[in-house]
Amino acid sequence: MILVGLATAFAAAGQDAMRVTVPAGTRILIRMTDSVNSSQQKAGYRFTASLETNLQAENMVVAPRGTVIYGHLASASSAGKFAGSSDLTLELTDIMINGTAYPLMTSTYSVKGSGEGSNTAKKVIGGVGLGALIGGIAGGGKGAGIGALVGAAGGTAIAASKKGEQLSIPSESLLEFRLTQPVTLPVEN
Repeated sequence: MILVGLATAFAAAGQDAMRVTVPAGTRILIRMTDSVNSSQQKAGYRFTASLETNLQAENMVVAPRGTVIYGHLASASSAGKFAGSSDLTLELTDIMINGTAYPLMTSTYSVKGSGEGSNTAKKVIGGVGLGALIGGIAGGGKGAGIGALVGAAGGTAIAASKKGEQLSIPSESLLEFRLTQPVTLPVEN
């Protein structure tokens, strides 16, 4: 019984000796395995990636290239037809070492698309101006108000027919994150 306890204590001590703390600020370069799309995935979506380069600390390889990494979509919004812009914000959550997931705290990776909001306003205002000009010329100045309304409706219809830009981070994309908190990990055998 005592020998079993000693063997367990030595094994635990051996595991502690094989742990390395990776400091905050360490760069983590990943290659996406899954694709992420602002029109298909919602916040909380879990994605898979792999290390593109070895994760090293204290002159040791803690996790080799190809190690599985998990992350999640921290925020996602899809651009509407009239306003807003698409955005995707990813962060890493776990690294798999020897079959165990170890939590990570990392910086985020964000992509923001150009919104249609200002374009919509320009199209509606442009339609008002064009409609007023055409109405004013055709009606000798009296049709400007009606032309403005017709032009505004036309500008709004053009803007509504265009859906906002959707964002995608395709599989095989290379993304860079940084640890925001140190993490102690076992050295992979």
